[in-house]
Amino acid sequence: MYVQCDRCSEKLRARVDVWNDLTADYEEGSDDAASYHCRKVLVGANKCYQPIELELKFDKKHKLIDQQINGGRFIEEAEFSDQA
Repeated sequence: MYVQCDRCSEKLRARVDVWNDLTADYEEGSDDAASYHCRKVLVGANKCYQPIELELKFDKKHKLIDQQINGGRFIEEAEFSDQA
């Protein structure tokens, strides 16, 4: 995932390992996970120190179904690669 800070415009890359970073959300009375979620907080190397919070939701097959961000915006890989 690639994000850009709202405050200083620094571009960051975040890695999410869908087999190790996710937390299971169980349905009541079931031992099987109904879905998964992951929360990541990124802080860039610039002197801005603005935390960028990612909230990600996945289905039971570990496919991304929802993503939200606070303190930044999602960008494409090509936009990240274009940085000087």
